[in-house]
Amino acid sequence: MVDNSFIIYQSEKQLKLVEEQIAHTDKQMGATLQEDEYIQKHFRLITSVVGIGMITAVAFLIYTQDFTAFNNGRQFACYAGVAPFEYSSGSSIRGKTKISPLANRKMKALLSNCASAAVQHDPELKAYYQHKIKQGKAKLSALNAVRAKLVNRVFATVNRGTEYVVIPQYGKAA
Repeated sequence: MVDNSFIIYQSEKQLKLVEEQIAHTDKQMGATLQEDEYIQKHFRLITSVVGIGMITAVAFLIYTQDFTAFNNGRQFACYAGVAPFEYSSGSSIRGKTKISPLANRKMKALLSNCASAAVQHDPELKAYYQHKIKQGKAKLSALNAVRAKLVNRVFATVNRGTEYVVIPQYGKAA
């Protein structure tokens, strides 16, 4: 019989250290966001979109250089590897549309997590995702469309300067 108590002890000790580092990093990000009112406002607008959390909001602020590096959501979608491009050569179009291999993979991964959460918690995006699947799209292709919608929602809220409003809920209140 092998005694694993030392391995378990060391693993628990490392887990506690990692959790403390994550808490410290979250605290530092919060303090950094509090320093500038303009960035704080953009952060609040970004996180108002269903599915977008703290880490992704901070990534949006960093990669868009506080929304000065890109003119619109489509440009950022291309940068993040969310916008599909057709493969064509002259007059012929071959194969399915593909995303650029030069994309920012970290942002794409964050958007994938956000899209998965949004499909679960936003009825409008859930219906959109299911509609894409009924059209015959692959699940990852449909999820990519949700990613693109999230990017466009974020850019719309920041450009408009108002928090995201879920339209069906807004219609019920009127």
